[in-house]
Amino acid sequence: MTRSNSLLDETACGVYIISATPFSDDGALDYTSLDRLIDFYLDQGVHGLTLLGVMGEAPKLSSEEQGQFMHHALRRVNGRRPVIVGVSNPGIDNLVVLSREAMDAGAAGVMVSGIPGLKTDEQAYRYFSQVIHALGPEIPVCLQDYPPTTTVYLSVGVINRLITDFPSIKMFKHEDCPGHRKLSSLRRAPETEEVRRVSILSGNGGLYMPQELRRGADGVMTGFAFPRLLVSMYEMFMADQAEDAEDLYDIYLPLIRHEQQFGLGLALRKETLRRQGVLASAKSRDPGPSLDQDDLEELQCLFDRLLLKLKTTDHPIPEGLNG
Repeated sequence: MTRSNSLLDETACGVYIISATPFSDDGALDYTSLDRLIDFYLDQGVHGLTLLGVMGEAPKLSSEEQGQFMHHALRRVNGRRPVIVGVSNPGIDNLVVLSREAMDAGAAGVMVSGIPGLKTDEQAYRYFSQVIHALGPEIPVCLQDYPPTTTVYLSVGVINRLITDFPSIKMFKHEDCPGHRKLSSLRRAPETEEVRRVSILSGNGGLYMPQELRRGADGVMTGFAFPRLLVSMYEMFMADQAEDAEDLYDIYLPLIRHEQQFGLGLALRKETLRRQGVLASAKSRDPGPSLDQDDLEELQCLFDRLLLKLKTTDHPIPEGLNG
């Protein structure tokens, strides 16, 4: 495989932003907005990117569109940051094809989640074993644990077993909720269970980011529409300025919480990116959420409050807060 950037490994850390998928008002992929979006993420200082994630509307893209989107985004990134590609698919053959295409195009690794129907530890272990064997040892894997969406629960025991048995697992994406104790157990496993240490990034929109960083997460992988906040938070924690980081986080918390609404959250995220001049349209591909006038006014109210708080605390003000 020819590559333009380094492979994902166990030392990965920081903010891996989950890219939105820009559409025009008619539902077609908007590559001009995608270019602006990639540039925006890089300018915000993110440490990596994730394409075709759950909030990236990957299931609404055809196989051809997924490939086109992935190649275009990777060309725009051009090796400046590591890129992880979400490849989850009910068919393992399809998953492997997209994974190999992603790696050949310059991805740093792939992310795989469970599929509905995995009810027991043994079923979960068997499924991921099949996937990783099919991918081969040369493709780095981020193991995604997202029970609220996949309905698949991965126990600490199964996760540790997979990490032990498959060296190609380099990262674990922790999105169980509530899951702080689970995170602590996984982070302590190298000492308590002699399990190989891997990178752990949290998710859930950054809703619990301060607590997860304190419990040992190496960063966050999410798509919050003000990425600079996530980057600042991470950098402040790494500089032993945790209290200052939490003070800044508290200012943005109403918007973080608001964006985490099931169903509507994607539309809020895209509208926020549109107001920052990044996306030409806030369109989500049908069937997808859209905002009505009440939703828009509610979002503007939250923007106004954020703007006031940022001014009074002398923090940087993102684009788009003035309407």
